Amino acid sequence: MRNLVVTAFALILATSACTAQETMAPIPESDAVWGLVTLDGAPFEARATIGFPEPGLIAGEAPCNSYSGELRGSFPAFELGPLRVTRLACTQLEAERAFFTALAVMTEAEAADDALILSGPEGRRMVFNRLQP
Repeated sequence: MRNLVVTAFALILATSACTAQETMAPIPESDAVWGLVTLDGAPFEARATIGFPEPGLIAGEAPCNSYSGELRGSFPAFELGPLRVTRLACTQLEAERAFFTALAVMTEAEAADDALILSGPEGRRMVFNRLQP
């Protein structure tokens, strides 16, 4: 009886995992550029973008500087490698710090329609909308 219960529980878990993965859309195509709309539920007033120019790479513009770097893992889970960032000063350095601090801890991505949602530990969340070319 115990083996039957364990087997049934394992089957339920496996089915749940498949369903969750099937609803998760892949990361968007390489020519898409996404603009940050909210950071941890609050509107992000500065301009910041993200894109995936080719597999394994991330690039975009923070409020003051452009950046690029390595993207490790396979979606929906991922990890960022070190980022290369230009060093321009501007009046939005506080927004830039908030952007890079949040981006550094993101570990999951979900694309749905015209939205890209990055999430990380402790409920951190970045919501991007597709920018029109």
